[in-house]
Amino acid sequence: GTLTRPSLSCWTLNMSSKTNLVSLEPQERKCGFAGNCWRVHKFGGTSVANAECFRQAATIVEEQLQEHSPLNIAVVVSAMGGTPKVTDLLLSTVVAAAARHQDKVEATLNLILDKHTTCIQELFERDTARTRLVSIIEQDLENIRDILKTVSLMKWQATRISELIAGNGEIWSAQILCALLQERALSQNHEFVFLDARRVIIIDEEAVQDGAVCWDICQEKLHQVYQEERANLPLEKTMHFVITGYVASNTDGVATTLQRDGSDYSAAIMGKLLNSESITIWTDVDGVLSADPRRVPSAHVIPEVSFNEAMELAYFGAKVIHPKTMQPAISASPQIPIYIRNTFHSHLPGSRIFTTSTTAKDQDKCVCGFSSIENMAVVNVEGSGLIGVPGVAKRLFGTLEELGVNVIMISQASSEHSITFVTLASQAEIAKAGIEEEFHRELKANRISNVDIQAPVSVIGAVGDGMHAMAGVSGRFFSALGNAKINVVAISQGCSERNISAVVWAHDSTRALRAVHAAFRLSIAVVRIAVIGMNPLGESLLSLLQSQRKKMYDVFEVDHQVCVVASDGSSSELVCLNDDYVGDFDSITLDAYTELTFDESSILRQETGGNPVMTVAGGIEILDDILISDECAHHVIFDCTADPAVAALHAKWLRDGVHVVTANNTGLSGSKALRTEIAEAEKMQGKLSAKYCNEVTVGGALPIISTVRGLLNSGDSIRRIDGIFSTAMSFIMFRISPCPRTMESFEFDKVSSNGHFSDILTMMPCDKVGVACSFTQAVCEANALGLMEDDPCKDLDNMYSARSVLILARELGMNNRTVEDIADNSEKLIDTSELEGVSIDSWAANEEITKKLDALVHERVAAAEAKGCVLRSISSVDVKTQKTEIRLVEVPSNHIFATTPPSCECFRFFTQRYHGFPLIVQGPAAGADSTASALLAEKLRLIHAHVIDFTKVEAGTGALTRNDTSFFSRRASL
Repeated sequence: GTLTRPSLSCWTLNMSSKTNLVSLEPQERKCGFAGNCWRVHKFGGTSVANAECFRQAATIVEEQLQEHSPLNIAVVVSAMGGTPKVTDLLLSTVVAAAARHQDKVEATLNLILDKHTTCIQELFERDTARTRLVSIIEQDLENIRDILKTVSLMKWQATRISELIAGNGEIWSAQILCALLQERALSQNHEFVFLDARRVIIIDEEAVQDGAVCWDICQEKLHQVYQEERANLPLEKTMHFVITGYVASNTDGVATTLQRDGSDYSAAIMGKLLNSESITIWTDVDGVLSADPRRVPSAHVIPEVSFNEAMELAYFGAKVIHPKTMQPAISASPQIPIYIRNTFHSHLPGSRIFTTSTTAKDQDKCVCGFSSIENMAVVNVEGSGLIGVPGVAKRLFGTLEELGVNVIMISQASSEHSITFVTLASQAEIAKAGIEEEFHRELKANRISNVDIQAPVSVIGAVGDGMHAMAGVSGRFFSALGNAKINVVAISQGCSERNISAVVWAHDSTRALRAVHAAFRLSIAVVRIAVIGMNPLGESLLSLLQSQRKKMYDVFEVDHQVCVVASDGSSSELVCLNDDYVGDFDSITLDAYTELTFDESSILRQETGGNPVMTVAGGIEILDDILISDECAHHVIFDCTADPAVAALHAKWLRDGVHVVTANNTGLSGSKALRTEIAEAEKMQGKLSAKYCNEVTVGGALPIISTVRGLLNSGDSIRRIDGIFSTAMSFIMFRISPCPRTMESFEFDKVSSNGHFSDILTMMPCDKVGVACSFTQAVCEANALGLMEDDPCKDLDNMYSARSVLILARELGMNNRTVEDIADNSEKLIDTSELEGVSIDSWAANEEITKKLDALVHERVAAAEAKGCVLRSISSVDVKTQKTEIRLVEVPSNHIFATTPPSCECFRFFTQRYHGFPLIVQGPAAGADSTASALLAEKLRLIHAHVIDFTKVEAGTGALTRNDTSFFSRRASL
């Protein structure tokens, strides 16, 4: 595409898909000062900090001449930077001289000489160049010594003297760079001329605080200087200026400076005087960033920024460019684009500051950046005496002006009951005292109730031309803060709609910046994750988070960072990241976790120094202390255990603002007090409360809880839920009492599904599906497949089924039950009293016990077969009768309960709408991979609601499914 520059030239827009940065180069050249094409390049202190930096700056100038010939270049140079900066050293000599610390003065002047001499020695091979430059600096330092003697005698730090001395740093660095460029000249046709800006830039110090440029005088003096220097050169040579930054002269011809960011300002002034094509500020950052990268690590370079946006960002503390630097470029005719580029990454195009912005082209990114002002205080003046009284605001802000209090932001409600303003924290008490003195009569008469200060606070600002007249921007901004649980103290927005400002508490500032930065898709939202329980489910989940991290990053713009892992609820140590900070892209992977080995005392230890993970002392009680970061808005804990001790902490984590995604159903099926505590924690902060995601606690990988809630929320009335609620019992009952003709059904599925149905079944070899076995063999197979609880008696005692029944009963409003009551009153397949505390392997090897149990179970199975039925364990929750049951039922062999395959669960919903034929949810509920997929799907739904703007995820970018359509569990496609 093309961007038209009025009355100037046409600019070509080149976009790099890799860097997402814009490069704009002129297709038509513009005639500027003296009929030549000029470009101004300014190198800051970091760009000329040492000899290597000087060489890099010279290389950049040479590359510009090669790429854009014919071209005249004006190079503006700051004083040498680094540590310490030359300007700071020069100013410190004035302070030391006024204090009569002569030794310190001499030491500092010698340090300045050594810094420049070392640089010159490294840059120049010819002794003549070295000697000339060093002698100039030595002579200038002698002059400075003479001036400082006067300062010492008078004990007076005169501003004029400080400015005179401070400007020498630019004079020296400009002469060094000029000599280097002249020595490295590409051909005899280039001549670099040193220009002391005090000969050209004239300011009227009486006009405004920072001095006003006398443009007509400057233009006249530039013509004069150009003619003088041009006359000394052959006509075939192209003349380039190397100009001192920061320094200038006043109307009386006395040396002065351009104050803060003076070198940038010098470049902009010269750009306007030369009528240049562009002004490039070379610094140590890649361009104008969307936020402070020290606080928002994912901040990126903004390709195009308008003058207005840059002005707003600069006022908000962005240190790339000062507002006054843009004034000459804006007032020039035509306006001049300003580029911000990195001296040390000169291949990057950087940012262009001009009349247009990317926010005007991409509605999805209507905000170009965010910034903040720290160390602020809110002063609130409140009272009925403010309502409808003319002149109150004048008195208030007039008082602040007299006190020299700088007002950063003002906010007032339409009721006029209060006036709120933001100022520097250091000035808050001064402002309060002045206001109380000015309004002492109103305070005494209680017409003003109070003047209070809230500190420390920060002002967060969203900046973008694209916000103008676009609905929903403020909503998204404040929703992001709300979802991050950040309280907004005050709000301000001008009618230009270019800036939205919000005051937040200082400790929330970084988190607020990251939240809004991600909300406007300027960066990736980060979710910090903890996983408890490194059993097969936990390992599968950790592997799934690792394998899908990039996809979720690309599709949903959310980074899932696993920061803490606990092997189980009783672990005495936690595994966490070595370098754990928000913005770090490390995440605990299964490979990294398995590199940690167990020593003789079973304490996790780190095996190799290269492992990104480490262990810390402490159990799950301190897990959230490690997980929670004030700089991150979203935290999630996955509970992959079945441990009541872990479930007892669910409510605490919710109160701490951590979302809990759990496969552990011992919490919701625990005591009434624990269930109540979890329910209250879910509602503690209203809509901003952390969420308790318990889909997997009933039905495993099947969507049972969501189906219940979906039916109820859509106005249906559930009358009864029944079915096979335990995967272990499903497997055992199918193996001891298989459904006839099962193999025929499988053969039909293989043919009719076009190869999608496979007979390589995860939970059982195909040749066993229709063959009955003994009870003992069925239990051993179920245990080997990982379908049983750690204590198998909990499955055989119907304890697991009872937990599911209780959770469903609670969802349906039946709260007056306990899991023990349901299990004790259930009908069991066997009496497990003889098996308590005995492992499966032990009692399976006891021939006496196994014969007895196998005979008892076979008798019941045979009785069912005689009636043409199969035996199944059926659980039910009946709302009408308020009964919960778990019974052994002789089911007709063609019934859905009979045909439900082994390791699958089946739920029937009898509702007002589904009363003739119930709604049935059936499928594989167990298996580590399937359940891990369900846990991840739960978390993604949670993140959708709290992090992702639904409308921004395009259809077709990817789907995250719970599990595939097979009867048996398998690794989900995710």
